[in-house]
Amino acid sequence: MLLLRIVGILLAITIGSSLVAWLFTRDRRYLVLSARVAKAALFFALLVLALMAAERLIIL
Repeated sequence: MLLLRIVGILLAITIGSSLVAWLFTRDRRYLVLSARVAKAALFFALLVLALMAAERLIIL
């Protein structure tokens, strides 16, 4: 669980800094980077939740 918290904090920093960079430069690549990182984070979160649900079903 500690690893998930560290990954979450790093993702928030990455997305936030990309959005701030986009606000200052109006360069679209920072916005695209932010969206790509958010999609990867969502996929990772869903994968972890699916594994946790599978673990609960196996234990039952």
